[in-house]
Parts: sequence; C-alpha cells; structure tokens
Amino acid sequence: MNSAAEISLSKEIVSAKSRVYRFSVVIEKDKDGYFAFAPELQGCYSQGDTYEEAIENIKDAIALHVEDRLDSGEEVPQSESISLTSLEVAV
Repeated sequence: MNSAAEISLSKEIVSAKSRVYRFSVVIEKDKDGYFAFAPELQGCYSQGDTYEEAIENIKDAIALHVEDRLDSGEEVPQSESISLTSLEVAV
C-alpha cells in the first residue's frame, strides 16, 4: 500500500517529466450539448452536456492525442499565433 509521501513523490516525478503545450480549442453549442475540437490536432475532438464538461473532455482528448504522437515519435504541432473572429456574410 502506498503512503501519502510515496504518492506525493510519484506526482512530483510525473510533473517534472511533463511538458506544457498550448492549443487552441473551439467549442460549439448545438441541440445535443457542446462539441469541442483542437484545430492543430487533426481528429482531436470531444463533447459534453455542459460547457465545463466539454472543456474537461477536450483536455483529456488532447492529452491522449499528444501522448500518442510522442509515443509514435511524431511531432506535436504548435501554432505561433491564434486569431479568432466572427464574420457576417450576406447571401
């Protein structure tokens, strides 16, 4: 059985090995809840019944996606700058 000190040390080791990445995330509300995706990571998306749940789920999806890329020796894309705008288009 692990003691609290062993668990704390284990978390510190994991944190020391971790690298922080920053990704843009788009969240869209629809009739079923919220859909979230990370444009820099093709195929990385999730959903949630609430905005907060969608945020937590996309964080998990991103972490798994990045871990898979790193394990496969693939590059993890990072964007230099992110711009978001909203446009009205008359048709």
